Amino acid sequence: MASGDDEPTTCQRVNGDLPPLESSSASASDSGQSRAAAAAADDERRGGQMAGLRRLWGEWEIRVLLLSSLSLQVFLLFTGGLRKRNVAAWLHFMLWLAYLLADSIAIYALGNLSQNQKLCSNGPHGGGDMHLLVFWAPFLILHLGGQDTITAFAIEDNELWLRHLLSLVSQIALALYVYWKSRPSAAGLLVPAILMFVSGVVKYGERTWALKSASMSSLRSSMLTRPDPGPNYAKFMEEYHSSKEAGLHAEIVIVPERPPDDNIHVQEEHMEYGELVVKAHRFFHTFRRLFVDLILSFQDRTDSLAFFRRLQRDQAYKVVEIELLLMYESLHSKSSVIHGPTGRYLRIFTLAAPVLSLIVFSGTDKAPYKPVDVAVSYVLLGGAIFLEIYAILLMAISPWSFADLRKKDKCLPVASGVFRAVSYFLPEARPRWSNQMAQYNLIHYCLKDKPTWLTGALEKLEWDYNVRVKTIWDSIWYTHHIGVSMVLKQLVFKQLKEKANSTADPMSYRRFGDHRGQWFLHRMGCYQELGASVEVEFDESIILWHIATDLCFYDDDDDDGRDAGERKLKRWSSCCFCSCSDHAPTADDSHLNDVSHLPAASREISNYMLFLLVMRPFMLTASIGQIRFGDTCAETKNFFLRGDELGAARKAAEALTKVKTEINPREVKGDRSKSVLFDACRLAEQLRRLERRKRWRLVAGVWVEMLCYAAGKCRGNFHAKQLSQGGELLTVVWLLMAHFGMGDQYRVEAGHARAKLIIEN
Repeated sequence: MASGDDEPTTCQRVNGDLPPLESSSASASDSGQSRAAAAAADDERRGGQMAGLRRLWGEWEIRVLLLSSLSLQVFLLFTGGLRKRNVAAWLHFMLWLAYLLADSIAIYALGNLSQNQKLCSNGPHGGGDMHLLVFWAPFLILHLGGQDTITAFAIEDNELWLRHLLSLVSQIALALYVYWKSRPSAAGLLVPAILMFVSGVVKYGERTWALKSASMSSLRSSMLTRPDPGPNYAKFMEEYHSSKEAGLHAEIVIVPERPPDDNIHVQEEHMEYGELVVKAHRFFHTFRRLFVDLILSFQDRTDSLAFFRRLQRDQAYKVVEIELLLMYESLHSKSSVIHGPTGRYLRIFTLAAPVLSLIVFSGTDKAPYKPVDVAVSYVLLGGAIFLEIYAILLMAISPWSFADLRKKDKCLPVASGVFRAVSYFLPEARPRWSNQMAQYNLIHYCLKDKPTWLTGALEKLEWDYNVRVKTIWDSIWYTHHIGVSMVLKQLVFKQLKEKANSTADPMSYRRFGDHRGQWFLHRMGCYQELGASVEVEFDESIILWHIATDLCFYDDDDDDGRDAGERKLKRWSSCCFCSCSDHAPTADDSHLNDVSHLPAASREISNYMLFLLVMRPFMLTASIGQIRFGDTCAETKNFFLRGDELGAARKAAEALTKVKTEINPREVKGDRSKSVLFDACRLAEQLRRLERRKRWRLVAGVWVEMLCYAAGKCRGNFHAKQLSQGGELLTVVWLLMAHFGMGDQYRVEAGHARAKLIIEN
């Protein structure tokens, strides 16, 4: 019975539990529906938020774009000219980014302005917002005109002037379309809009013309002279033979030209800075032909050499620097367009236009417009006025303006004021280029470039997929820059002056440009022993002398003198870089000729030449330099792995000097690998046999001659390309060589022969 009683009880319990289970299921269903409803509500809320954000961005987009465009123009105006004196990669990257974004944002914003009701909202001011479209569009045209300090980021941008011309036409059409859509309600803004529109067209036209003028084809054609047939030879000979046949005594007499001033004993004199600026401006119009590979005449050489013989070292470099500054501005700014009567008159208009627009806009009824849009309009007007005033001030204190004013007697008082401004903002002691040189050392690179998973991956990308990431990595980690020391400048200046004073005919000063160590080895009486090292291919000579210089540097007998010279050289390089004229050595500093400074100076030129070979091969003569460098580095790394850990370059150099090299390495190794490591060790052994003073005078002299050879053989357009990268020492030396009358560009060896026909009865 008990069990029988239990069963119904259980059944009842089970049956009694059924209703709660059904209730629980219903509750779960209701809970799921609630969660779905909540999720849907969240999605709707998020969608509403996104829709609100889109509406907010749609309302503020054009305002943000306008202000961003103005900010980029301010940035470009202030920083556009800094790169000619700065080699910092971050600055060049920021300028590159701003240069590209400035045009993209302005074009995108102008396209947005052409869309229907882009700024309109449902508020009380919605209808009035469209009225400002006609007023804002010209500012974007103005921004597309760019700033006077930068029109082209690289010289290749100048070749795209036709693309900018097409952009000018299309953006003007867009701006006119925006006005057409805003008529007739925007009639109150018509006058300021037209003023700003014309000003924008002028600025954009200036930029396009500046790009065209700086393109290599246009630049070259502007420097070509009229065809010159010379004296009428056929007519002259007809008269001569006619006289002879008539039985008259005819004689041709050649009147010699005025001989050039070849007085090499000219006393150096100190010239005023203003005179240097004027002379640099005059020489610039002649020697800019070098950048487009045009020739110079014997008269150009005579005039330049006569002037540079009288200059002190620092002033000679200053003239060259100012010329390079003018060339940079011709290629990368609006200087060639604005520094002229037309350009200056246009500057008056482009300043007057925003000022008049501001006055007219201030007097218009602003009730239909939103306060924020009125504020944006005032910011755009104020920004345009500020940019024009600053650009005009830069134009007024430039060497272009000073040189032009000095040509006119009536403007001499104004020229004096401009010169004081030039001297204040651009003092004579401040370099017009970066005044720095890159350093790349083979031994240091081979010691530090350890095989890791990262370098292995970079090398695989480089060699298997031709992605030159390893080269970029090496240029970042193993290249550094130092100031160009006064010792180095003195070495170059002294050798060029000695060569110029020893030339007697056109072939002589051309031949000097082909020497890459031979002249100095002959002069030191060491050509028979060391001449083979400079008669090989140029890239091989660079690597040979680079390694040999390092080995001699670390094996120098006079360690104290070497270290002291290096410390002084670094200090003077720093002073030169910081423009500390109070501490920088002058031309008559006798201690610059002290041999204790030559080891460090020689090593600096050596590291710079290797940098050019590895990182700037296009600036040197065609060769297999990078292949030879790679093979030499591979052999050097293998050699360093053979011994103990060689953490310091001095220990590594000592290990190399211990290798016996009495047998020519090529006889043992063959010629498949182009490494010259142990050939350089043999050269270093020959140099160490020389007396210390003679050794370092020889090494420094050979390096200076190699530097001059490389400068003279580099194409003019490659020199021009480096002006926007802070400049290269190679370019400075190249132009200085030309002023001293050396190089292949002097092809006109004489003027027209002055022949006279004398006839006697």
